[in-house]
Amino acid sequence: MTVPTASTGTLAGVPSLPPLLLRGALLSPLKRPRPDADFPRTRLVLPGLRVDLARLAAYERVCGFPTGADALPVTYPHVLGFPVAMRLMSGRAFPLPLLGLVHTSIGITRRAALPATGEYELSAYVEGLSPHRRGTEARVVTELRAGGRAEPVWESRSTYLARHRVDGSAAPRDGEPAAADTQDHDPTAANAQHCDPTAANAGPLPVRAEWRLAGDVGRRYGAASGDRNPIHLHPFTARLFGFPRAVAHGMWTVARCLAEHGTPDAAVVRADFRAPVLLPGTVVYGDGDGRFELRGGGDGRRQHLRGEVVPYPA
Repeated sequence: MTVPTASTGTLAGVPSLPPLLLRGALLSPLKRPRPDADFPRTRLVLPGLRVDLARLAAYERVCGFPTGADALPVTYPHVLGFPVAMRLMSGRAFPLPLLGLVHTSIGITRRAALPATGEYELSAYVEGLSPHRRGTEARVVTELRAGGRAEPVWESRSTYLARHRVDGSAAPRDGEPAAADTQDHDPTAANAQHCDPTAANAGPLPVRAEWRLAGDVGRRYGAASGDRNPIHLHPFTARLFGFPRAVAHGMWTVARCLAEHGTPDAAVVRADFRAPVLLPGTVVYGDGDGRFELRGGGDGRRQHLRGEVVPYPA
């Protein structure tokens, strides 16, 4: 795939998230999203990246991964790349407002195990914009390289939705249901296989576990990941954005499911975020035939997350 970038910027260190989030919030009212808008063509590169093992252990604990192994969980490079992606998404050149941006999906390709003690080069860029029946979606790519290799050992494509009025001509993406709840979430998919588009209507997967989620899950995940979006932290701050209680991070939900499901060293993962998980709360985890999902407790009718794991290469 040709990277749609006009320039490369090399970072001297990991960007600080709080100033980026503030900048993005302040610029949000000035942006008028549309699918034909221009977007930043810069690829940001962070060389010589090493993992903070204490922070990694905190992430593993809150997400349910085993601790102590010299291996990164399949979702952890997203945490490493989030500040770099936010550097792009909070800038003036990014056409979608950061406030209210919805993380709708993530697709991950991991080609080999990732040692926690390794040294990596991380890069991020905006791949493009596309129309969505509820607004405009951006595709943001994050890549991790090791040992000077040209091919990423890990890569992801995240889609982020900015809701706005549309003229009715925007059709759903391939595999997108005709009507789906999406999770208002913090700030991929061409390289990952899409979930079965009929999965949401095919009935629940076999239930494997019921999880009672404490009210502090968002604060614990925010401390481990650095993503302290106010909708995840406290009921009061969540209510400012229209939620009755704090909302679990979408990336925590997929990480928690994958910790339960397991992932081969070389694998393709795809997950779609469909409805927010309120905290505290109860959810049920189900899986079968390589697919997994998270549903609401009680009758389990509300699907929060659906996804799949397949070996790489498929």
